[in-house]
Amino acid sequence: MKGPGMAGRRVVVVGGGFGGFHAAREFMKAVPREANVELILINPTDYFLYVPLLPEVAAGILDPRAITISLPRTLPGVRLLLGQVTEIDPTGQSLTYADPEGHSGTLAFDQLILAAGSVHKLLPVPGVADHGHGFRGLPEALYLRDHITRQLELAAATDAPAERSARCTFVVVGAGYTGTEVAAHGQLLADLLARRHPELADQPVRWILLEATDRVLPGLDRRLSRTADRVLRERGVEVCTETSIRESTQNGVRLDDGRFVPTRSLVWCVGVRPDPLVAATGLDTVDDRLAVDDFLAVPSHPWIFACGDAAAVPRHRSGGLAPMTAQHAVRQGKVAGRNVAAALGFGRAARYRHRERGFVVDLGGRKAAANPLHLPLSGLPAKAVTRGYHLLAMPTNRLRVAVDWLLDTVMRRQQVQLGLVRSGAVPLDTASPEVPDLGVAYTGPESAGRAQPATPDTHQANAQERKARHGSE
Repeated sequence: MKGPGMAGRRVVVVGGGFGGFHAAREFMKAVPREANVELILINPTDYFLYVPLLPEVAAGILDPRAITISLPRTLPGVRLLLGQVTEIDPTGQSLTYADPEGHSGTLAFDQLILAAGSVHKLLPVPGVADHGHGFRGLPEALYLRDHITRQLELAAATDAPAERSARCTFVVVGAGYTGTEVAAHGQLLADLLARRHPELADQPVRWILLEATDRVLPGLDRRLSRTADRVLRERGVEVCTETSIRESTQNGVRLDDGRFVPTRSLVWCVGVRPDPLVAATGLDTVDDRLAVDDFLAVPSHPWIFACGDAAAVPRHRSGGLAPMTAQHAVRQGKVAGRNVAAALGFGRAARYRHRERGFVVDLGGRKAAANPLHLPLSGLPAKAVTRGYHLLAMPTNRLRVAVDWLLDTVMRRQQVQLGLVRSGAVPLDTASPEVPDLGVAYTGPESAGRAQPATPDTHQANAQERKARHGSE
């Protein structure tokens, strides 16, 4: 298993999202099995989450397991390390991590791919962090489904008109991909749930979608925006452009135009920001994303690569940076994986070239908006393209997803709340939306194995480990 001059090389991928997953898979394809190169993937969960279908989990269409891709099964030969990286020493080529039970460890590396992803973007709006919930991970999707069900059940049980109205009002802030799809699927789910309660026969169930810019899906083709806007309004969703919130309280939200909306439900979909780990590296950043060259390498530390939401990838044709979307993270991950392999002597490095291939937006029911290869579609053709795209983009579980879609078409959707994820387990201000906050950092002995920051002695030990693995190289 030894390649010439490659004894004991270690590559670490931080993050198992779109960028990290495809980087690891592409690296394993490029490196011969006989090469003595170790690839370690550090991720908080043992699965890659196909985030674009998350709204359909919240709507009860898809089983949560259908959009979770097993990392050990789909990445053979990759060593999975469950945990979260807490510190990276770029110069010393080492990192510190904490596992799910709070035990800490350090790891030396020869090459690093930083694909830590992103977290919720918080704005200085009073009360949002206390009363709002995001939509980035499975726990939040499961919570939202239960929350919608619970609010309508509580609304049906009360005789107070004001409380009933507030519980039947749902506010979504941000009309990008996530907010638009959450509002579209959420409205259909709420309408379905309300029909089983005769007490709510004359009670309007309001969905309010707020967007600070002048249209939904800002930044996309205006034809997609018009399609999504029309579909939402036809269903009764109150689309409020050039509007946001000024304050959130336990009883509702105050909009920036002065109106107060009584509600118990605030879904925060304003956008994302790079994982705080990026800034903690101390490396150069652009718009809080790690500055990289055309090969996705950090110029000052060429043994570090970045992709996905963590990377500031130049967009040469139109200027600026590549958007923080799944399709670009996938393509960047593949390039990063191949380029790291090339840095170890396997294959040739290639530049990343940004190209838009169109977008798809699922609006629930038989509705969607899509522009594959910049051809605008709506209605059933867009729905077919949208679902076909997702099936092709998923590494596995395609049959499970297709079966769930078929069952949702021919059978009545399950309409119960499980209560497995409560409000406190999915705080908006979290660095790990994919992991529920259970209030317990670890389950081991009281004083054993707490995660600690790295020390100079730790980094010196890592340097000695690298030297020992590489011999006299």
